[in-house]
Amino acid sequence: TISERGGVKEDPAVSVFREYIRLKTVHPEPDYDGALKFLGRISEELGLPMKKIEEQWKYDAFAAVKDAEGNIYGRGTQDMKCVTIQYIEAIRRLKAAGKRFPRTIHLTFVPDEEVGGHKGMESFINHPEFKKLNVGFALDEGLANPTEAFTVFYGERNPWWITIRCPGSPGHGSRFVENTAAEKLRRIINSFLAFREREKQRLDTSECFTLGDVTTVNMTMVHGGVAYNVIPAEMDVSFDLRIPPTVDLQEFEEQIKAWCAEAGEGITYEFAQKFMQQNTTSTEDNNPWWKAFSSTCKALNMTLEKEIFPAATDSRFIRAVGLPAIGFSPMNRTPILLHDHNEFLNEEVFLRGITVYERLLPVLTAVPAQSGEE
Repeated sequence: TISERGGVKEDPAVSVFREYIRLKTVHPEPDYDGALKFLGRISEELGLPMKKIEEQWKYDAFAAVKDAEGNIYGRGTQDMKCVTIQYIEAIRRLKAAGKRFPRTIHLTFVPDEEVGGHKGMESFINHPEFKKLNVGFALDEGLANPTEAFTVFYGERNPWWITIRCPGSPGHGSRFVENTAAEKLRRIINSFLAFREREKQRLDTSECFTLGDVTTVNMTMVHGGVAYNVIPAEMDVSFDLRIPPTVDLQEFEEQIKAWCAEAGEGITYEFAQKFMQQNTTSTEDNNPWWKAFSSTCKALNMTLEKEIFPAATDSRFIRAVGLPAIGFSPMNRTPILLHDHNEFLNEEVFLRGITVYERLLPVLTAVPAQSGEE
């Protein structure tokens, strides 16, 4: 059968082909949902069964399914579309009540936090528009807490993403070549992972430490080689390091240099990310911002657990310019599932979070001007 499109006859197979091409399935934003709908329609037309194998979710990760217990499933329910809407709804309630405050509340929505924030908050913090905001204090994302308590973050670990390059003698895979890249790579890996084990032991044997108090080391990428029978001239290994603010960063880098020197000649390294600021926000009782925040939470019968954030958020850029910032997501009685399968947030926890911000914002905006504020 020949169909007619725009006055020109066209084979239906060509029409289907052209329809499929129109689906934008390229990265970084592939339209996989559109492709699935297209293929689902074709399977129905042909009377063929179709089965989708997905990433271990109970439900579509973007369908926002709410189950019988009120748990809302979806990517971003904890990290951090929840906080975005809680901010907005708290503002909506305050505006509806005709509230006005001595300080201005700014809501900022910036991109790229998940990939380092370099084109988001790091750039915005140096923009003239940010200076005009005259910021005194900032709230940012936190984490869920599976207990009755709420976790509050006053600082965070420094992300260092490092690649170690190990050159060596190339040769044929049948020989015992001396000074190979792989030998150096093994020594580097051993040094980093031995340190990783020591830090893990510190965390496991201390009742006081949380994840944010120790340095985590994870080997994330290895590159090298061109063929099974060719000894490569270089091999690279990459690590994700998260370093707490209690660590002397210059001394830590000297340790990395020592590991490289011990592993062999010619080894170099480079950073994809190397955050050096270690500012933290005061949680002392005499600090006006902390007093306003913590006293409001206490009035709401909320138990707070103060920690160093184990990963990295946009708060680090705010603290780096000397501004106080608290990482806080009002999600207790909730397992930590950010970036995990079946991420969810219960609707009652979500709604209570709006009330928490509704109570917090008036108190925070009533804090008098501090030294250094314009």
